[in-house]
Amino acid sequence: MATKKNPNAVALGKLGGVARASSLTQAERSAIAKKGAAARNAKLPAAQRSQIAKLAVKAREQKRKLSGKEN
Repeated sequence: MATKKNPNAVALGKLGGVARASSLTQAERSAIAKKGAAARNAKLPAAQRSQIAKLAVKAREQKRKLSGKEN
């Protein structure tokens, strides 16, 4: 039997995330994001990590072309 979530509790939970994000500095948010990315990467096999890295490089190259900063 599925239980329904209390909508008031859900709304308060969303506010908490916004409050936390607004109280952090850019460096703190970046450090938290890097820690999360490292944890997600640890779960992936090496082949998938390599594939993701190649896609990231390709995306950066495309972004540089669009911004006119091509070397």
